[in-house]
Amino acid sequence: MRSQGEIEAAVCDIVTRFQQEFMGRGPRRVHTHLVDNKLFVHLDGVLTAAEQRLIESHQNGNTRAAELLKQLRSHLVLAGRQTLEAMVREATGAEPINVHHDISTATGEEVIVLTLSSPPACRNGSRPSRNRQRD
Repeated sequence: MRSQGEIEAAVCDIVTRFQQEFMGRGPRRVHTHLVDNKLFVHLDGVLTAAEQRLIESHQNGNTRAAELLKQLRSHLVLAGRQTLEAMVREATGAEPINVHHDISTATGEEVIVLTLSSPPACRNGSRPSRNRQRD
């Protein structure tokens, strides 16, 4: 049985892998917090160079750029939902029953909240670092 910190670290790793394999680019940093039956995943530095240029064009008058980017990212997460859920199920031992997603085009931050069918079984003990940073 894993500690809560080990579960959070495993979720950081799988979300990073999901982002790299499914989205084509991983986040610069990822943090995960497990609270009862909810996983809160915060990703920083997720925008590609092309997406950043699109947002810059938004600041220069292209009013739909940010909206289109948010829609695209949400559709991509939805398209990969089964893959993400399977990875989370393997890491936590609990069934994901709901996935919520949002991205800030202003800051390049992304948030994923997963509701699990039950809190993952955790042993008591120390919590290793659950934050991952790409060099």
